[in-house]
Amino acid sequence: MKGVLLVNLGSPDSTDTNDVRDYLREFLMDERVIDLPKWFRSFLVKGIILKTRPKKSAKAYRKIWWDKGSPLIVLSEKLKEKVQKKVSIPVQLAMRYGNPSIKNGMENLKRLGITDVLVIPLYPQFAMATTETILVLVQKLQKKYFPEMQLTSLPSFYDHPDYIRVLGNSIQEELQGKNWEHLLFSYHGVPERHIRKSDITKSHCKMDGKCCFEDSSAHQYCYRHQCEMTSKGVAKYLELKEGSYSTSFQSRVSILGSWLKPYTDKTVEKFAKNGTKELAIATPAFVSDCLETLEEIGMEASEDFQENGGKQLHVIPCINDRDEWVNVLSRWIDEWACKQDIQ
Repeated sequence: MKGVLLVNLGSPDSTDTNDVRDYLREFLMDERVIDLPKWFRSFLVKGIILKTRPKKSAKAYRKIWWDKGSPLIVLSEKLKEKVQKKVSIPVQLAMRYGNPSIKNGMENLKRLGITDVLVIPLYPQFAMATTETILVLVQKLQKKYFPEMQLTSLPSFYDHPDYIRVLGNSIQEELQGKNWEHLLFSYHGVPERHIRKSDITKSHCKMDGKCCFEDSSAHQYCYRHQCEMTSKGVAKYLELKEGSYSTSFQSRVSILGSWLKPYTDKTVEKFAKNGTKELAIATPAFVSDCLETLEEIGMEASEDFQENGGKQLHVIPCINDRDEWVNVLSRWIDEWACKQDIQ
């Protein structure tokens, strides 16, 4: 019997500092998030970051927390519920960090008699710290607790025509009637060394901004290439003129070395100082709105843009549980359930 496991990033159980600390500990101790030797990662996270970061992060979470809980969790649950109504096989929701856990999701599927599982990381682009860490943990849990389960994972869908259409339509709808001058695609940042580590050719990635557009087998696991292709695909779908859109990367942690550039905060500031009055910004690395979109972009970036001379930062919501996205995801699941290739 077949079933589906939708997996998103996760969130603290509440905005209490202790809950935020527990969440950050699990997240930052992941070797695919902070890819440093365990002893140093432990020293950095437990000895430095967790001393001050939880209080600051808890304050940020309080700004965006909903009555029903974490926006990311609430929106993910809505997505799961809508998808479940459209497909004929069981669907479970899990988070890579926090609750509901991946193990809990797999246990629920097992109780339903599921032995064939489609794992869907809710990330359009592949990255060590997102898709890869989900798949590695699912496989680890399968070997230890669920040996009877057969696992299949949905390929990264960063350039899938259906996804590009859904994302493009969501942007177009949000910006209709608004006098925006430039569209910025802001993706979650990762350390540059993550990109090099993911280069299966060990030679293609040059971090020069050009290799992403050259044919290579490295692109299968190259996060930056996939981000660039998402931007390019949406721009083509929306018939945007060259120069009217660009790509940047947010949420960097400077103590972890050099991160993908250009940085979103610096880019937003530059547009404002150069005279752009109305800037639109989309966050395609996230399927669901969360702290990084609602607070970092919706609040911090908006404030910075206006402080530096800009008038309005038009923040485009993630595709969340919009019906068009639900229909696409449901069709992919049905095609897998019928043993057809996703086209």
